[in-house]
Amino acid sequence: MNITKTKIVIVFILILSLVACKAQTLPLNTSLVDIPNNAYIKDTNNELIPYVGTYKANFNGNEIILYISKEDNKLEKRSTKQFYRDALVIKYLVKNSSGTILQDTQNNNVYNIELYSISTRPDQNMVHFFYSGTNCSVGWGRIMLKKISPTQLSWEYRPDDIVTTASKCPPTLDTKIYLPETKDLIFTKQ
Repeated sequence: MNITKTKIVIVFILILSLVACKAQTLPLNTSLVDIPNNAYIKDTNNELIPYVGTYKANFNGNEIILYISKEDNKLEKRSTKQFYRDALVIKYLVKNSSGTILQDTQNNNVYNIELYSISTRPDQNMVHFFYSGTNCSVGWGRIMLKKISPTQLSWEYRPDDIVTTASKCPPTLDTKIYLPETKDLIFTKQ
C-alpha cells in the first residue's frame, strides 16, 4: 500500500471514529436505563421553558422566592455512567415575616444545595425535581411543580428520612429545612 492510500485509510478511520464517538441525543424523558454513557438528553419539545421565571409564595409566615432557570447540557454523574441533560435549576430565597433571610441559595454555594429537574410529565403539566437537602443532606428528596396556569405553579415537597439524616450531622450545623414541606402550595410568577 502506498503512502497516499495509507493516509486516506487513516483519515477515513479517524472520521469514522469521530462519528461513532459523537454523543447520542435523546428526548427529555428517556429512561435512565436507556441512556448510554455521555449521551445528551435534550428538551426537544421545549417542555421546560414555561416554568422559567421568578415565583413567590408565603408559607407559615415565611416568604419563599423561587428563581427557576433552564440549564442546557447539565452534567449528570451516576455511579455507572455520566450524561448531559437540559434541566431546570432552582435557586431560592426564604425570608421570615420581618424580612430576615433564613436561607439563600442564589449566590451562595457554601451550602452546596442542589435543586434540579430530573423528569417531566407533559400529560400532567408537571416537572419532578431532585433536592439534595440542606447541611448533611437533611431533607433530601423530591419536589414536584405542576403548571396550573401561565402564572401559577403548584408545589409539592416530599422529603426523605429527616430525623436519621439530621442525627448524623454535627450539632453546630444548621439542619433546619426552610423549604415548605407541604402539598398544593401555590407560587405566583412575578
